[in-house]
Amino acid sequence: MHVLTITPFYPSAQDDGQGCFVSEPLLWTERIGIDNRVLAVQPFYRDRAEPGVSNPKANRVRYSSLPGAVGLPTAGTFLFARVLPTVRRLQEGGAIDLIHAHSPLPCGHAAMLLNRELGLPFVVTVHGLDAFSLNQVGGWVGKWCGKTTRKVYQFAKSVICVSEHVRQRVLAGAPDCMTTVVYNGADPDLFFPDPNGQSSANMTVLSVGNLIPIKGHEVLMRSVAAIADRHSRLRCEIVGDGPERDRLKLLARDLGISDRVAFLGRQSRSALAQTLRRAAVFALPSRYEGLGCVYLEAMACAKVAIGCRGQGIEEIIHHGKNGWLVAPDSVEDLASGLSTLLESFALRESIGARARRTIVEGLTLGHQAEQLVRVYRESLA
Repeated sequence: MHVLTITPFYPSAQDDGQGCFVSEPLLWTERIGIDNRVLAVQPFYRDRAEPGVSNPKANRVRYSSLPGAVGLPTAGTFLFARVLPTVRRLQEGGAIDLIHAHSPLPCGHAAMLLNRELGLPFVVTVHGLDAFSLNQVGGWVGKWCGKTTRKVYQFAKSVICVSEHVRQRVLAGAPDCMTTVVYNGADPDLFFPDPNGQSSANMTVLSVGNLIPIKGHEVLMRSVAAIADRHSRLRCEIVGDGPERDRLKLLARDLGISDRVAFLGRQSRSALAQTLRRAAVFALPSRYEGLGCVYLEAMACAKVAIGCRGQGIEEIIHHGKNGWLVAPDSVEDLASGLSTLLESFALRESIGARARRTIVEGLTLGHQAEQLVRVYRESLA
């Protein structure tokens, strides 16, 4: 089976973690019979992404688009015009049976137009809770985005959702579309427990994510400050970058915990795995998360992963058994959870062992690939 992936998310030489949730499962689908082609797309006004070492290799495509949110409703049309000759040539050479678009806009929209022009069936993956771009874009532009997105979902052979939470968001706005849930997976051979074991004295709380408000880093830092006096060895490490970095550094200073908080910036996939292994607890109190691959990667490293109730990750984490759940935006709840876990090495170890087992038994990249191939075959039946 020949599948063409069209995605705005894909690893580059600058950042091998960007879009790894798209690239890494492709290697596993190839092991079970899929021939993959990838178009990694970006609008012309963004900095050019240089090809990285990701496999399968992607054909980098830049396309015309109006900058910012105002350009989102029409970006798919511009992308369609840009890739049509390439896709037509691949189709004529027998190199495409199905298109897999990541995100409804612009890639799903372009796939829908390719379907109309060339008759190629397509599926689309929805990675986040903003399934109709209503949070990302407001006003009449947002309504336009929503209308186009509904058409994409209705024409897709399948709308692949990364969690049941995401699926419910899709069905709320497009109740007649065909949906399925395919959870993301983690690589248990890259993300694994420290073979030397953990020290009970380890008090490092790790968070990984873009430094943007919805990820909850401020809540985490306030929680760390709230329990700092009770845990003299407590340290917080934050992997990621973004517009909140300077404000968060100032907040750490104002809270009197600058000496306990380290901003590590972006890390490669291998470096991230090592950083996860040396942490005592993982915490990302994100309040708007479709699923969150990094929770799964922390669990694969046998760490207690702390996430928020009401998010996609609560479909995976069972509180107190294979992870920990807290209320969104609650400093008190997170501080209490962190303190409980840091005070009990045995609790961390038992939860971490069950977390690793959860991943190995059902949430690896291999499991994800099997589910994707099932969707592909059903879409072509």
